[in-house]
Amino acid sequence: MNFDGQMLECLRNAHHIVAFTGAGVSQESGIPTFRDSLTGLWENFDPARLVTLCAFNKDPDMVWGWYEWRRMRVMSAEPNTAHRVIAKMQSVIPKVTVVTQNVDDLHERAGSRNVVHLHGSLHESRCSACGRKHVLPNGVPDEPEGGRRVAPPQCGRCGGLVRPGVVWFGEDLPDLEWKLATQAVLDCDVLLSVGTSSSVMPAASLPVLASQQGKCVIQVNPLPTAHDKVSRFNLVGKAAEIFGELQQAMNWRGADSTP
Repeated sequence: MNFDGQMLECLRNAHHIVAFTGAGVSQESGIPTFRDSLTGLWENFDPARLVTLCAFNKDPDMVWGWYEWRRMRVMSAEPNTAHRVIAKMQSVIPKVTVVTQNVDDLHERAGSRNVVHLHGSLHESRCSACGRKHVLPNGVPDEPEGGRRVAPPQCGRCGGLVRPGVVWFGEDLPDLEWKLATQAVLDCDVLLSVGTSSSVMPAASLPVLASQQGKCVIQVNPLPTAHDKVSRFNLVGKAAEIFGELQQAMNWRGADSTP
């Protein structure tokens, strides 16, 4: 890909870059989004009906089982080139803040530090009654490709059901993470919007905020999004491929990406 010279100059001169990532980045590592067709025993379920507190209260075994199936898929996946190059940026640019809508840990496993998870994490469950954190095992008894209903654990303090540590539809984003994300956008020079459909609010407002503040917004996505108009540069394609080429164009290949 022939990158715009002005875009490369923005990246070279940047003192603070925000990498704002969405489901498209993880999808390239083989992790299905909740909008994708399900497999195995889950194929007859609408995933959109499994991502609400109401669904968990109505059938906790079904919702917990589905999230454990997703967690197993995450644990068997590997970070792709986009994850790795974003992590590498933290060693060659004065400041890089990773703000993600994804609930997996692929950014961390690629080497990124202090990742801001706007929508929570599959790996940080908590009690649905008292909010106490619950430590999950490294493995689950589900078949990764099949999935099944699984009874959620009970809280060791109050006996309440443990729920996935994610933000469901109808729930507010965590205050601290939202504050960190907005502060980073206000402070940055460049915002990279990567693999996000730009449709889930309020997270989708971050590139708009960056544009309104005069920041350089660079979008990486294989399809048009609502942020095409606020992005100064639109790179059309898969994130892993584009970041691989961007790494070469920016001469980041020799950087030390060790956290």
